[in-house]
Amino acid sequence: MKVLILFYSTYGHIFQMAKAIGEGASSVDGAEVIFRRVQETLPVEVLASIGALEAQKAFADVPVVTLEDLTNADAIIFGTPTRFGNMASQMRAFLDSTGSLWANGDLIGKVGSVFTSTATQHGGQESTILSFHTTLLHHGFVIVGLPYSFQDQMSIDGLNGCSPYGASTITGGNGERLPSELELNGARFQGKHVAQITKKLFS
Repeated sequence: MKVLILFYSTYGHIFQMAKAIGEGASSVDGAEVIFRRVQETLPVEVLASIGALEAQKAFADVPVVTLEDLTNADAIIFGTPTRFGNMASQMRAFLDSTGSLWANGDLIGKVGSVFTSTATQHGGQESTILSFHTTLLHHGFVIVGLPYSFQDQMSIDGLNGCSPYGASTITGGNGERLPSELELNGARFQGKHVAQITKKLFS
């Protein structure tokens, strides 16, 4: 059972969440967790000017995703930061390259799930995940979210991400806030939940 965690991260927040997703998924017996990243499209000069170049060194050794990685996976958990209530353009560009997979029905019946980040508490976490689901539905994915059995998402103590649509984190306007333990736990829960559902479907 192969669980692919496919992410795009600018400042490393999504990468931190991806690692927690992987921890959860790998806790399920029989799950093989694979990490892949979406190709960066911003020039090095731009990444340096926005202070992202150094942060991206943390996951530079993660291989860039190929279409074959998607077809080989039983479940794919996508991670993307929010851009104006939608996925980042880097993720969108990759998904726009999957037309041949759609034409052949190669992803039909696979498990799909999404996690995200925003600068602010109401910066589009839910709209990003829900709009991402549209693409997954066109590909025929079986969509899995973050159920309320992860009860911490109902916490009203402090600033926290996560919703029934998927795990999420709040980064701050300058990326100064790192994922909280509650948010990382949500990611772990989601990874485990996706792997458990996948195991049931493919066993």
